[in-house]
Amino acid sequence: MKTFLLIAEHRRGELRPISLEVIAAAQELRQADDKVVVAVIGEQAENYVADLSVAGVDEIISVKTGSVEFDPDIFESVVTSLMEKLDPEVVLLPHSVDSLGYAATLARKGNYGFATDVYGLQYDGDELVATRSGYDQKVNVELDFPGKQCVLLTIRPSVFKATEESASPTVSVEDMTSIGSRSTNLEFVEAGGADDIDITTVDFIMSIGRGIAEEANVEQFRELAEMADATLCCSRPIADSGWLPKSRQVGQSGKVVGSCKLYVAMGISGSIQHMAGMKHVPTIVAVNSDPGASIFTIAKYGIVGDIFEIEEELRSHFE
Repeated sequence: MKTFLLIAEHRRGELRPISLEVIAAAQELRQADDKVVVAVIGEQAENYVADLSVAGVDEIISVKTGSVEFDPDIFESVVTSLMEKLDPEVVLLPHSVDSLGYAATLARKGNYGFATDVYGLQYDGDELVATRSGYDQKVNVELDFPGKQCVLLTIRPSVFKATEESASPTVSVEDMTSIGSRSTNLEFVEAGGADDIDITTVDFIMSIGRGIAEEANVEQFRELAEMADATLCCSRPIADSGWLPKSRQVGQSGKVVGSCKLYVAMGISGSIQHMAGMKHVPTIVAVNSDPGASIFTIAKYGIVGDIFEIEEELRSHFE
């Protein structure tokens, strides 16, 4: 029997969707007699127990700490304590800024097998094999961890489909309010501007790429997106040029748009890095003048033509 320890994440009073996806990832590996334990950590950890009570979870540990906000020092200490108690063979964390703040240190101190941004999991006999990208996202790399008693992995968002089936796992409470931080936070600064949108939570995106040619053309696509009630996003060249903020960039070096249901790509050729952030979207519409553009390989609907003519035609349907 193996024990899987999963660490949930929450932010601003809400459970992050990736937490349920990590549970789904564990289901790819677990056998009938294995045990899946989910830990949720924070001053109000108990608030997230109900949302984590889904099929595939055997036990939830609500760990009360003295910190409202995420603190890597506290998380590292708490997870270390849980690992000493549970002795898990596999530890799964969300691939996020928060987890990356303590995961590597945790793995080094414990001499665990370690890999980040994992999007594939399987067993080869008794050996765990994790798949992630390599060589600038150009190849799939399969990693195994010979001789490691425990393997710690961070799971890429929007890869494993979260279950909606509820369950009634065992719930226990741990009081670790005595654990303090080694650092002092002087100020908490919100990411992005006051009017910034979290593109990982929206369901309709219109994204622009190098095909718009110049910054002056951004505005007309912004207007079209507003008319269609879509969120305007972009590929990396647009963000690197400063035409749209980095927070609107979709892709490996931007954001994975996990909640998107409809993605309209205007003038985006479709690099591997960009498609890593949106290829999972159920309905992708690609508009490009190049019939050989890579974006068409993943699009449900494709239009070969001038994006400005298509933009004008679409606009006429909303005016």
